[in-house]
Amino acid sequence: MIAAVEAVLPAFGDSDPAASPDARLFAGCRAGDRSSFEELFRVHGPRMKSVAANLLGDLAEAEDAVQEAFVKIFRSAGTFQGRSRFSTWIHRVVVNCCYDLLRRRRPTVSLDDGPPGSPSTDAPPSSGEDPAIRVALEQGLRSLPPRQRSAFVLFAIEGFSHREIGEILDTSTGNSKTLVFEAKKKLARLLENRSVSGGRRP
Repeated sequence: MIAAVEAVLPAFGDSDPAASPDARLFAGCRAGDRSSFEELFRVHGPRMKSVAANLLGDLAEAEDAVQEAFVKIFRSAGTFQGRSRFSTWIHRVVVNCCYDLLRRRRPTVSLDDGPPGSPSTDAPPSSGEDPAIRVALEQGLRSLPPRQRSAFVLFAIEGFSHREIGEILDTSTGNSKTLVFEAKKKLARLLENRSVSGGRRP
């Protein structure tokens, strides 16, 4: 059943999917150049919104998270130390903004608990996919604990490498792989249960 999960996802893997960062653009951001921030938003904003939408399951909240993230990036870009890629760092900022929104929804929720149910909105469709499986995956995705959901979204939908995910989630590469593996297992069980249930229908 894990193969069924992977069959409807974009084929990325562990290679670095993003092009090398534009050194002049990021240097401009660190220097506080407003036009560089505008270009940063144009280049990275759509992907950041996709990440936020898949984590939050709500386009309006995703837009709020991205807006909040860019405010934080604008204010703190000058302190960026270069210990990770600038593009990785800005995605860490937006993921943390999403976590903040999840906490506001349910103040007592742990990031290791499942988030409240809400529909996923921005997952890109795969050619030849089974729509029923896609719906089941979206339902399963919003049942995952936030960190598993984040790792799965970043890896399987957005195409980040496990090294990048480790930097974004402030964890090890090995733990990123574990989070994605556990997410795939849970989604596979959901699909298997759906298949068994469907087979019992008259």
